[in-house]
Amino acid sequence: MKTYIYRLLGLAAVLVFGAFTVNDHTYEEQIREWHLKRVESLKAESGWLNLAGLFWLDEGKNTFGGAEENDILFPADKSSPFLGEIWLENGHITLKARPGAGIFNGDQPVTEIDIFPDGQPVTLRHGSLRWFVIKRGEKYAIRLRDLEGPFLKNFTGIERYPVQEKWRIKARFVPTEGHTVPITDITGRTDDQVSPGRLVFTVDGREYSLDAVGQPENLFIIFADQTNRHETYGSGRFLYAAVEADGTAWLDFNKAINPPCAFSPYATCPLPPKQNKLAVAISAGEKRYGDH
Repeated sequence: MKTYIYRLLGLAAVLVFGAFTVNDHTYEEQIREWHLKRVESLKAESGWLNLAGLFWLDEGKNTFGGAEENDILFPADKSSPFLGEIWLENGHITLKARPGAGIFNGDQPVTEIDIFPDGQPVTLRHGSLRWFVIKRGEKYAIRLRDLEGPFLKNFTGIERYPVQEKWRIKARFVPTEGHTVPITDITGRTDDQVSPGRLVFTVDGREYSLDAVGQPENLFIIFADQTNRHETYGSGRFLYAAVEADGTAWLDFNKAINPPCAFSPYATCPLPPKQNKLAVAISAGEKRYGDH
């Protein structure tokens, strides 16, 4: 799961994370522009809307393709019946393509290729399908994308709360050297993630706190609140922040986002630790999208 958390932190640096700056745009306009970029990232080839499958590998041979006889079943209308074999041998993963299968690594046709763990991550393609290997704990899986998939085609946007500056809250960063936070994902696996500190803030005169993971300059927060019951995604939402020179950080709940699992049943999202379940309704940010 650590790799998954690192990827979410990387997305923060590219898209979600960013401080409020005073310019010609109003705060509400800035949030609207930020949200448009957020939507474009979901729709991109590397986004979450095109996920089409998650297939856990067995040790040894795993056949794959569009025919029912395969161990790994790709969409029959998007895949040749028999594409080849994926071999898992003590953490080393090799793909062996059937002759003429039409599998490509970039522009190069594939006959046999190591796809994990050596070198850079390998993404293979066949028609509109893309796939690569992920590791969760000691297990390995093929994550499949379909650039013409139904979740992407049927996406119409994300409902949000009205932007309110009251939900852009200044928090006090309390360092917690050597502290770890147990993060469990939806598959039940738990990893201890290093937490650089806790963010302490006030809502309507009452003090709350959230444990963050990552680095002070790029904090990742998984939180739940009282809106999860009816209005927002049931298992919580994500938020990003950064510690400033004076030891404070802005918690902009107008940028609270749904986890990938809201958009696809093929994501393996981390869940909020118990100390990040807030006894207050954070009526800001993205509302419930789906119940995958």
